[in-house]
Amino acid sequence: MIPAAAASILLAASEPPVDPDRDEARRWATEELSKQQYVSAQPNWFEELWNHFIDWLRSLNGNSIEGPGFGLPLIGALVVVLIVVAVIVVRPRLNARRKSSAEVFDDDAPAHADVFRARAAAAASREDWATAVVEQFRVVVRAAEERAVIDVQAGRTADEAAAQLGRAFAAAGTRLEQAARLFDGVKYGKGAASAADYADVLALDSELAATKPDYSGAASIGLAVPR
Repeated sequence: MIPAAAASILLAASEPPVDPDRDEARRWATEELSKQQYVSAQPNWFEELWNHFIDWLRSLNGNSIEGPGFGLPLIGALVVVLIVVAVIVVRPRLNARRKSSAEVFDDDAPAHADVFRARAAAAASREDWATAVVEQFRVVVRAAEERAVIDVQAGRTADEAAAQLGRAFAAAGTRLEQAARLFDGVKYGKGAASAADYADVLALDSELAATKPDYSGAASIGLAVPR
């Protein structure tokens, strides 16, 4: 399926041509393809193609393409094609980048850790290890919020939660990072989970529940540091 932005460009291309002159067509293409969203997410081959195209546009000083009815339509067609390709190629990369570490809780997340804990146990009982891991990691984060180890924070990602909890439970820092990566891979990627993965996150939850947080030397951002 063509992205909505690409579809709108194709629709616009099907309408009567605006018939820009050569300089204006070059300016349109340069401005569009210079946008940060294209430049920052371009794969190497597209960046090289883009650079070649910009160099070609800069070479058009009146002598590169001759003949009425040929040069301008060709430039216009190339502009449309390159913009469509940019949208199709770049957008999935941007979406993947945004999803690399997304929020721990959904908008309709329940209020208490016990709800997540019951969900995790139920998923484990039917050997749905992916769901069990996701829900059990949520237990770790929500239980820490309920204990006032970390502040309640809307939109907190798994990486952020692991970093904040790692400052309060330094000995478990590495395991928290591993659990966060597992959560992201299962929830927002194509990662798989096993019974051993669930057991690790479950053991991490039990260990943190039995450990007193240590705030000494820790930056207070995200932590519910006693005052």
